[in-house]
Parts: sequence; structure tokens; C-alpha cells
Amino acid sequence: MTRINCMTALAAMAAIVVAGPMAGQQPQGPQPFSVGNRVGLPVTPSANGAFEPVSSNVKVFGAIYSAESCSYDPDRGVIVVPNRGVPQNVQTNNAWVSFINHDGSVHTARWIGVQNPPERATLTPPLVLNEPYGSDIANGKLYVADRDGGTTPNEPSVAVIRQFDMKTGVPAGEIRVDRVAWFNDIEVANDGTIYATQTGDRGDNANPASWQVWKIEPNGTASIFVQGAPLLTPNGVAIDAQGNVVVVNIGNDEVLTFSPAGKLIRTERAAQAGNDGLVIMRDGTKYVSSVVNGGVSRIRSGRPAELIARNIPSAASMCYDAGANQLVIPMNPNNGLAFIRLPSDRR
Repeated sequence: MTRINCMTALAAMAAIVVAGPMAGQQPQGPQPFSVGNRVGLPVTPSANGAFEPVSSNVKVFGAIYSAESCSYDPDRGVIVVPNRGVPQNVQTNNAWVSFINHDGSVHTARWIGVQNPPERATLTPPLVLNEPYGSDIANGKLYVADRDGGTTPNEPSVAVIRQFDMKTGVPAGEIRVDRVAWFNDIEVANDGTIYATQTGDRGDNANPASWQVWKIEPNGTASIFVQGAPLLTPNGVAIDAQGNVVVVNIGNDEVLTFSPAGKLIRTERAAQAGNDGLVIMRDGTKYVSSVVNGGVSRIRSGRPAELIARNIPSAASMCYDAGANQLVIPMNPNNGLAFIRLPSDRR
């Protein structure tokens, strides 16, 4: 997942956001926490609960802005996409979460984060969602790799894993990792353990010690799981059926499998380098997306990697939409999602 420096455009976006429905109004007093309605009117839930969905002959597309990751909600049958909004140094607490249908149309434009940033502090509980990167759904919660700080060159950035209840959207806790500025991708095990990548330095003078995978226990205790080579600017992370931790590098084409104890037990190669997204199917097949080169690799045991899709701009951290048997790939600065249908025997 790559940071994009488009400050003029982002500042303009912030101005548009601020000039929304609540522009010129002071934040109200304490308000109960609420999430946004699906596409229809009103967008924000009304006191009397009145709502009418958009008519069935209308398809709405969009809702995605600078998304880095997605997850699939099997209960609703929707793709859950955290939108980063504008960066911290433009406006804090600007991110939101969208629900997208299998065909790419919008189910709910803003589920979490329907309120403008000034209003979010008045909610009970308050909402903070600054600049989410990786995400995962596990144990009835949406986990996002967010961060605090970094609003000026002199203010430190601190990684924060934020959790939200998938039924209500209400904040359900957070874990701060003060030793890390920001996490890139995350994967959550069944027991609530979080694995998170710190991509670290790039270039000729890069410090290999900055390439890290962290392990965060359910009680919040954080420690380095793997550090340095064979990591090379690690990005996507997932857990296979055996409970092993699998990591893809941006810096090369390697797909690394580590045991739960952090021992390297397998190295595979994608069809391209510069990788970001990782999906592991039940049968062990791996799909890897290259944010640098735009391809999607399929890796099957004992076979060379196959390039099954090409030239997807900024193919970021994809997810598997089980309801439609397809890969969904956020395209980062392109503000959209790419969809790849899979063969029926690949579930």
C-alpha cells in the first residue's frame, strides 16, 4: 500500500467535505452513535426511523476514496471498504467505511463515518477513524490499521488498531502500538491475535531492521514476530489453513510462509514483484496482487505462478468476496475497485 502525495487535490477534497450538510453549523451536543443508511433517503437515520431505499431500477457506483483494503461480510453479503479520506495533515478523523454490492454498486455509501469530522466527537461513544490501511473482519468485529498523530512534520505518528462491532458499527476498542508509526496490512486469527506488517524503509540506504511483522496478543501485548531478511518491505499478510503466517514483499516476488513460532518454512514466488494483496483459499491456492506492476498471480502447490490478470492500476490489498466467488481489489488513488471472477472450483 503506497502513500500518495497529491496535496493540492486532497486539500480541495477536504474543502468539499467541510462544505457538506453541516457546513457553517457548530457541532451539536452529545448524540447517540449511529451509522448511515443504505442508499436511499434519508442518508442519516432520522429520529422517527423513516427510510425508503433507492428505487430498484437505479444502480449507484462510487463511494470509494483512497481505499487500501477490503473485507467480506458474509452476514450482509457485502464488501466492506474502509476509505482513507484525506491524510492526517489535511484533516483528522476524515475516514469512513462503505458497503459495496457484489456487482460493484453501492449498498451503503457511508456506514461508519456518516457524520462530518466535527460531529464525530459528540457521538456516544465518540468516533475516531483517521487514515485506515489494512482491514480484516473476525469474531464479529471489523479491525482496521489506523494511526493517530502525524498532522505536522514534527508530530509523531502512532499506529492504532481500531475495532468496530460489525452489527452496530459502534467502536469496540483500540490497541495503540507506540513503537510503530503505522501498520500497512493486518490479519486477525480466530483467537483475536493480530499480525501486522510494517513495510519500513525502501531504497539503497534502507535499514533491513525496519522490515517487520508484528504480533499483537488479544490483551494488547505487542511484539516483533519477524524482522529483517527474508522480509523485504513486507506488505500483505494472511493466515493459511494450518495457522501459518504468510507475507508478501513489495521489494521482490517472494511469498513467505512462517510457522506460528516465526520460523520460515516455505518460500514461493509470484509472477510479478512489488506485491501488496494476498488471499489464501481453503485449498491452499494463493492469489497475490502487485501494487507496482498491476498483475494478479495465482500460486498453486507444485506449479509455477500464473498471471491471471494484468495492468490493474495500483492493485492494493485485495479481499475474497465469497458470495460471488471473486477477488475484489482496491485501486488506491484511482478511487475504485477491480473485480475478478474465479473458476467455480477455486472456492
